Amino acid sequence: MPSSLVHLSDLHFGAGRRLERRTSALVQRLVDDDVDHVVVTGDVTENGTFAQFERFARVFEPLAARGRLTVVPGNHDRLGDDIAELTMAGERVRVRRAPGLHLVLCDSTRRRPGLAIVAHGELPAPELDAIEAALASAEPGALVCVLLHHHVTHMPHESLFEALGSALGLPFADPLASGPELLRRLRGRCDLVLHGHRHRPSERWLGGPRPLGIFNAGCSPALQTARRFVHAAGRLLGAPQWLASQQPSASHAQLLTLAATTCSPL
Repeated sequence: MPSSLVHLSDLHFGAGRRLERRTSALVQRLVDDDVDHVVVTGDVTENGTFAQFERFARVFEPLAARGRLTVVPGNHDRLGDDIAELTMAGERVRVRRAPGLHLVLCDSTRRRPGLAIVAHGELPAPELDAIEAALASAEPGALVCVLLHHHVTHMPHESLFEALGSALGLPFADPLASGPELLRRLRGRCDLVLHGHRHRPSERWLGGPRPLGIFNAGCSPALQTARRFVHAAGRLLGAPQWLASQQPSASHAQLLTLAATTCSPL
């Protein structure tokens, strides 16, 4: 029987009540649709405070109580009270199994984020080795997904600061320097890489005997929608579909503009 997986990211609880209301409405739609599993790929909070995380937990409780929620941290979650430690119990790589899914959770954030404007992540060699081992433990017939916050392929800069850093070759210009090596290790062993960080959604496929889909959810509350993946027996059943937007007349291009202008900075 087919199962559904929905990908959210960059919720930024604490960045404004409008975003939180939109997230609440989106969660209610997921509950009403009886979605089988939901993943959130970081920046759950705006400033990493316990109060913001508690608001997130209350909104997502209907999914968490049924074991249908998986979360990895983002760079914003390392600020303030460092609630990133709550999402993965301090682990950097762990496996979670859900019906039809083998989820490899990766904490790509820096433990000492420093300046808030320096938002890049890190996955050093020992963690890449741990990810590879986690992939090897997948059971036959499971859809294998790697979840992390930072994007693993190049994406357009979203600020002058990023563009300048890239031009100067600064070490934080690339959100995840080990991204290419991670992809090399994932090819042929994984079906989906789900991430966030950039607030505009994107999609990329790497071909081969076992194609690898790389999806950025964007800023889900700003978009007011999310991708739904349908899968069975370890295979995707068709292309992912966007959940019906509350503004059905809006084009995808308009949704991208909305995400860029409504959601908070990286």
